[in-house]
Parts: sequence; C-alpha cells; structure tokens
Amino acid sequence: MNKVVGVKFRDAGKVYNFGTGDITVDPGDNVIVETSRGQEFGTVVSGETDINDEDLVTPLKNIIRKATDSDVEKHEKNLSKRDEAMRICQEKINNHGLEMKLIDAEYTFDNNKIVFYFTADGRIDFRELVKDLASQFRMRIELRQIGVRDEAKILGGVGNCGRGLCCHTWMKDFDPVSIKMAKVQNLSLNPTKISGICGRLMCCLKFENEVYSKLKKGMPNQGETVNTPDGKAIVVDTNILESTVRTRLILEEASEENDNEEKLSTEYFIYDKEEIKRQGKKGGNKKNNNNKNASGNEDNNK
Repeated sequence: MNKVVGVKFRDAGKVYNFGTGDITVDPGDNVIVETSRGQEFGTVVSGETDINDEDLVTPLKNIIRKATDSDVEKHEKNLSKRDEAMRICQEKINNHGLEMKLIDAEYTFDNNKIVFYFTADGRIDFRELVKDLASQFRMRIELRQIGVRDEAKILGGVGNCGRGLCCHTWMKDFDPVSIKMAKVQNLSLNPTKISGICGRLMCCLKFENEVYSKLKKGMPNQGETVNTPDGKAIVVDTNILESTVRTRLILEEASEENDNEEKLSTEYFIYDKEEIKRQGKKGGNKKNNNNKNASGNEDNNK
C-alpha cells in the first residue's frame, strides 16, 4: 500500500500521483518533485490516499520536499521569462519559414530545458530551428507538437455556453466524442453548432450522452409509424427530456390500388412515451381525453 497525493504542474494540466514518504503535505501546498524531465515545481491538489502496488501505472516517485521561499521565487522567475522565450522562438520560426503555430513555452524548474509547444497541419522538419534556439538559449530545447484540443486546453477561452472552456478550467483528460452523441441528443448536425472553439466536437456532448441514451430507449424515430390511443400516427419529432412524442394522426392510409396518398391530420398530437406502441405491436383504441393538441408548438430538445 502506497500513500500518494495528486500533484498538478499547470492550472489546466493533468494530475499525477506522487508518494509522500515521510513528508506531510496538504492540498494547496507547493512541492518539488522528480519527473522524467528533471525536478519540477508543482501544487498538491488532492489529499493523501492509499493505492495498491498493482494499481500504479508507472513506478511511484516520492515528493522531494515542500517548496521553500527560494523555490517559489525561482518558479516565478521562470514564468516571467516565458514571454521573452516565446518572442525569440517566434522570430526564429519566421526566419526559417516554418508553417507552425507557437502555442506556449515552459522552462523546467532546474532551468536545464525549455519546452516549446506548437501546432501544425503535418510533420515539421525543425532540426535547424532547434539548433538555432539551442545556440540562443544555451540549454536543451524540446519542440512538442500538440493537437488543437490541447491548444484550447492551454490557451483557454469562452465556450458557446458563455462559460470558460471545460478543458481549461477543470477537465483532466479528453474523452472520445462522436457525431453519434449529437444524433442521440437530437441536435442539429451543423458543425458550427456542435463544435467548440478548437474546431472539434464539443466535450459536453460526452457529459450528457449517458443520460440521453437512457431516456431515448423506447422512443420512436422521426417519420416512424406508431400506434397511439387515437389510432395510427406518424412521428413528427420527439422530446427526449420530457419523454413525449409529437405526431400527426393518419386519417387515410395510402393505397396502391386506388393510387391514394396517405392523408394526415393538420393538428399535432403529443403523447407520453408509454402511451404509444411501435409499429408491429397492437395499439389501443381507447380515446385519451388528456391528449393535448400541440399545433404550432415547437419542441426544444436541448
């Protein structure tokens, strides 16, 4: 059994587990830890918990020490040098004519390396750029290509809902999002309405997908013929959150013999999901006085 705490290195970054050893730390404490990049300055974001050895993904490293005043001063100095590093790197990118968008720069705590984050449409040959930057900064240089979702996570912004981006404010990892989730929620498939500022499908589609999937079970599809308490009807649309179905009753079915077209009621009728039967099952003939005429009402599913 290992006693660990969660440590984060940037506001929108992932949370990593580190052993506490003989050190007592609380959420909000700044600490110095050993990582694959060397010593790093982080902040404890979750209290001490116990984890079994078999649940550890990578070998557990312990916290080196609580951050001292000099450590905090050194970290703040590294942050203050970021803008100048970005300016120099962007200047070098322009000089080499590389098609890449510089997103962020980060000094490691021990000042042995600078990591530059960038996006690009394809692979970039930045070997000459690395040499140029190394001669300028006289330390190790790492150029790391990231995706557009990671770009939004680092830079932040305001989503369609008017609030700060989830990925920048509280999300630890990205979950897969598919167009099927938008279909389940009866959303318009217009890319501008279901995409975030990163240009990818909005992460909130994933958050709400499970609830919508449960509520949609047993609901008919638009255009489907169903049996209602008032007879057969065609489904116009559905309201998943209210579990209701809006229909138009079939007044006269289509006939190939007489070349007649299907005649539908001009009024719309709304039924609860439990009141209707999918086509192929026997439907009731009993009238329901509680059925509501919903003519002219538009259904808002989200």
